Formats: sequence, C-alpha cells, structure tokens
Amino acid sequence: MPSVKQRVQDRYGWIRLAEARNKLVLGHTALAPRRLEDAEVARLAPTLPARTGRALVAVVIPTYRRPEGVVRALDSVLAQTVEDVVVIVVDDGAGLPDLPADPRVVAVSLSRNSGIAGVVRNVGLRLTDSEYVAFLDDDNTWRPDHLETALRRLRDPDQPRVDAVYTALRRVLPDGRERDILSVPFDRRRAAGQAFLDINAFVARRSPAIRFSRIRRGREVVPVEDWEMIFRYSRRHAIAHVPVPTVDYLINPESYWTVWRPD
Repeated sequence: MPSVKQRVQDRYGWIRLAEARNKLVLGHTALAPRRLEDAEVARLAPTLPARTGRALVAVVIPTYRRPEGVVRALDSVLAQTVEDVVVIVVDDGAGLPDLPADPRVVAVSLSRNSGIAGVVRNVGLRLTDSEYVAFLDDDNTWRPDHLETALRRLRDPDQPRVDAVYTALRRVLPDGRERDILSVPFDRRRAAGQAFLDINAFVARRSPAIRFSRIRRGREVVPVEDWEMIFRYSRRHAIAHVPVPTVDYLINPESYWTVWRPD
C-alpha cells in the first residue's frame, strides 16, 4: 500500500509541495530581487528604441560572464527563418562583449548582479511587448527553424488552439557529441514530478502569467525557476509538444544553475 507521503505526492504533485516549501522557507529572499527588477525596468525602459515592442517574437537571452556563448546564442537567433524578431540580451551585471550589429538586437546591463535567472528574464520580458515570447540561455543555440516550427503549431487553425509549445531538445556534451534527444509529450501530472520542461524550447503567446519566480534558488533548491514557471503557467494555459529537435542544449559542467552528474 502506498505511504501517506506517496499518496499526498500523487494527489497534489511533488512540484506543488516543493514550491510551497520554497515560498515558506525562501519567500523572503524574493523581496529585494523584486525591488531590483522594478528599479531596473524603470531605469532601462526610457533608454530603449521604440522598435523594441514591434516584432512578432521577442527573444530574451539572459547572460552572465559567457562572452563567447552569448554571441553564439545570439547568432542562432539572428539566423532564424522567422526574421520578425527583436532579441533583448540582458546582462546580469558583468558587462557585455561586442555583439553583432543588427537592428533587431537590443542589449542592456543590470546595474548590479542579481544572481537570479528569473529576475534577469523578467527584466527582458517587461522591456518588450511582442505577440510571442521565446527564451534562449547563453550556453545553448537554436536550429534555424526553431521559431518557425513553434509558430506553425501555435497558429495552425486546423489543430486545437494552444497558448504555448515546446520543441524537443538535442542534448549535447561539451565535446559536441550528442547525448540524447529529450522529447516528452506534455502531461501535467507527469510534469509535476519530472523535469522535462525547459525554457530554451518554450515559445508562447505573451501573457501576464509568464513571470519567473524571484526566489533566490541555489543549486540545491528544486524545482528550478523555468520548470516551476511552465508548470504554473500550464494550470490555465494549453501547452503542446512539437517532437522536432530544434534546440541544441549544452550539458554544461560549468553551469551556474544546474549540476550534471557524470552519468
């Protein structure tokens, strides 16, 4: 017979229990980051060109001390077959390298390091006003058809309407070898306990519900903020999986946020 703990997890979902604990124990750590986020948006918004809100898709690239990685990530966005994009690169206070001279690129730097990926992404979201939003971390890249593949499903009149999609991830090792393809159909019950939702593959219609947690999450804190956000978003929004690998996801042993075991 299942234990009481197992019955509670089955009914309510592990992620709900874990996040409830995070809010209780760590909720106070979100207060200062929220103030920083608000102040940075107020400071940066007047400096941005008017075109920032005019694109079909706004792509948010958070970055911190990865000059070569952020350029590779940005190049993969600029190479998309969907060209009506604005790319906002948000530096978490470390400084930016020289970026491609493309009118679709907007680069901003926070006045100080927040150390919270959710805050950095939220700033990028709040500084744009597009129809769709997408996200790419500075150690990953997209295949040229990533946005086209996602938008095709999002705008398909012959299929049930969805608010967001996520594609498959081609997970690669630091030496460039492919480890595997992560392609899991969306199931909210399964998502409550398994981390198969990744923000790099996520493209959505813009919504106030797309906001990342500001809780300060060390490596030991789970769920991570993108898994938590997508799961929370799915409560009232329809999500579909497109089983096409369009993201090259680096299994990065130097990741600031994720610990990868040798196996």
